[in-house]
Amino acid sequence: MRDDEDMRRITLAEVAEKAGVSLSTVSKVLNGRQDVSQVTRGKVERLLEAHSYRRTTRAAGEAPLIELVFHELDSVWSMELIRGVENLAKAHQASVVLTESGTRHAPAADWIEGVLQRRPIGVVLVFSSLPDAVKQQLGARSIPFVIVDPAGDPEPDVPSVGSANWSGGVAATRHLVDLGHRRIGIITGPEDMLCSLARLDGYRSALNMAGIVPDTSLVRFGDFHVEGGLRHAMDLLQSPDRPTAIFAGSDLQALGVLEAARVCGLRVPEDLSVVGYDDVMIARWSSPALTTVHQPLRAMGEEAVQMLLRLRAGEPSVTRLELATSLVVRNSTAPPATETAVR
Repeated sequence: MRDDEDMRRITLAEVAEKAGVSLSTVSKVLNGRQDVSQVTRGKVERLLEAHSYRRTTRAAGEAPLIELVFHELDSVWSMELIRGVENLAKAHQASVVLTESGTRHAPAADWIEGVLQRRPIGVVLVFSSLPDAVKQQLGARSIPFVIVDPAGDPEPDVPSVGSANWSGGVAATRHLVDLGHRRIGIITGPEDMLCSLARLDGYRSALNMAGIVPDTSLVRFGDFHVEGGLRHAMDLLQSPDRPTAIFAGSDLQALGVLEAARVCGLRVPEDLSVVGYDDVMIARWSSPALTTVHQPLRAMGEEAVQMLLRLRAGEPSVTRLELATSLVVRNSTAPPATETAVR
């Protein structure tokens, strides 16, 4: 009977013998090759996981890689996360590989083959979670992963780093309420994303705390992009009883709201107050400078890498981390022109 120490020392030759396959087949499974049957692959992966197989260290001079995976790379929001991951990776003499794959819920099915061939020391993913089969494949090769700003509610065993979206929604809405606004619209993100729903819940909570009954006609689900913000803001601002303020669930959507206000002949903040979310660089350079909720995107990227390195080293680590958000008041908000501010 093997003790735990023996289990950790299992060799690939022993795995091959137990699985009844050749050593080259085990190597193909480890390297993500597709010319292995699903039955054989599953048998080998279960043995690797059961015996906690660990790869040997990389060849001398070979730089360790951290893979950062997005479903899209075309926003300033993504760039802030990239900078955070890059900052900490560099501090640990690691390089960052960027990959664009899949949807906001999960990477594409063929992603796992590529990542197994690249052999990173860990993976940071901006998705909701991973399919069980993918988690098993990464685990069998000792490749830890961390989810950043998960779109959904990740399983308890899935390491994740996010931010206090509910508190951010409360802070943004309470700021507008304190200025005297009562008809406050919201353009949050997609309806199937946890962060969007949390910001919406914060908005509703702040209204309820102020004794304002939330009006469902003022709620819109956007896509976190400028175009979506413009489209939904035009709809809200052209209604007979338009809002005097709009809370946009991202700074990009807030830029769309500013453009909609211009098209409708409304001045910001004199005729319409606007609050964004994220506090990316463009927020301070928009006209007017945008009041927004600061989401610590760089810190989230850094914490994800820190968590990844602790997992790789087998050190105790929290599996769920939520960083604080804060309101940044600039020039896009003011008391409503036709109402007296309530203090």
